[in-house]
Order: sequence, then C-alpha cells, then structure tokens
Amino acid sequence: MKLPRVSGKEVIKALSKAGFISVRQKGSHVIMKRETTEGTIALVVPLHKEIDRGTLLEIIRQSKLTREGFLELV
Repeated sequence: MKLPRVSGKEVIKALSKAGFISVRQKGSHVIMKRETTEGTIALVVPLHKEIDRGTLLEIIRQSKLTREGFLELV
C-alpha cells in the first residue's frame, strides 16, 4: 500500500491519537514520547509541509505501529 503525502502536523495528530505526547520542540522538529511495558518510545517528527516517504516509514517503524494502523489514524 502506497503511503500518502502528509505534513508534520498531520503526523503529530495521528501519533497523538496513538498515545504519544509532545515533549518538546527544537526548531522545526517535535520530540514525542510514549511509555510502553517495554520502555519509552521517543520519536522526532519534522514540522515540514510534506514529509518524505522514507522519513515517514521510519517514524512508523520506530512508533511500532503498522502501516495500516497509522493510516487509520491519519
């Protein structure tokens, strides 16, 4: 399944629905975290108008979500 083009704000909104919280921001990057039974998952989301597909795939992989699960949240 091909990933849609999404903005950084849309990714942050989707990750918030998945239980991630924005911890801080440095420049155009937002750091988000979620506590799990296995430990803390920390992600860096760029606040760009359009996030590259490779970057988006890496964010999805690091968040331990599936592509389908992420697309449902967007």
